[in-house]
Amino acid sequence: MFLVDSHCHLDGLDYETLHKDVDDVLAKAAARDVKFMLAVATTLPGFRAMTQLLGDRPNIAWSCGVHPLNQEEEWDFAELRQLAADPRVVAMGETGLDYYYQQETMARQQASFCEHIRIGRELNKPVIVHTRDAREDTLAILREEKVEECGGVLHCFTEDRETAGKLLDMGFYISFSGIVTFRNAEALREAARYVPLDRMLVETDSPYLAPVPHRGKENQPAWTRDVADYMAVLKGVDIETLAQATTQNFSDLFHVPMSRLTDTHI
Repeated sequence: MFLVDSHCHLDGLDYETLHKDVDDVLAKAAARDVKFMLAVATTLPGFRAMTQLLGDRPNIAWSCGVHPLNQEEEWDFAELRQLAADPRVVAMGETGLDYYYQQETMARQQASFCEHIRIGRELNKPVIVHTRDAREDTLAILREEKVEECGGVLHCFTEDRETAGKLLDMGFYISFSGIVTFRNAEALREAARYVPLDRMLVETDSPYLAPVPHRGKENQPAWTRDVADYMAVLKGVDIETLAQATTQNFSDLFHVPMSRLTDTHI
């Protein structure tokens, strides 16, 4: 079986007390059939540090972007374009809008979001979108910037079924994290039942949002398996079917050949 952690922050894991090094993280993941992952940056200096930490590994792809909560200071769109052009970068982001924590940077968040999509269209790389308390503006920008030309995913989905439908209509994929396993997440589970298997991804968003039964601990890519197991039950399919579908979806969205995924050895 082959699972992909479609969104993790490998540079944020605890390498002092929980993991010996990146290879240790990868080995723990592989032991639970999580054999490929997408490492996501949240700032441009962070992207440089992340890629230096990870090196050029066949089982890790990169995403380059500036998170909506990291818009306090201006940064260079041209630098984003330059870094994102690296062939090892398969996606833009994470980008998007977050009005829950920062309303004072709304205009800057919106400008950044638009630019990520424009570069994504230019480079033919999909966008990884974060949204919180910004549903209408997020959907409006996705439409206005013609996101269907590059595609994308709403990562760590926490919206409702209606929002899922609007994203699916735009050709988007929807990624589910450990939140779907939380006791009070029934509305999210309803949306997950609605999203078709061929438009679904699974992720950890490590080191955040550890799924049940690991809540309260630092998350890690190995626990993608817990999310996948839960989602398989929710969708009424066996885990092998869900793994095969979400891996194919990852390949299709991020233009990572299935041969690269299935030939990966950790």
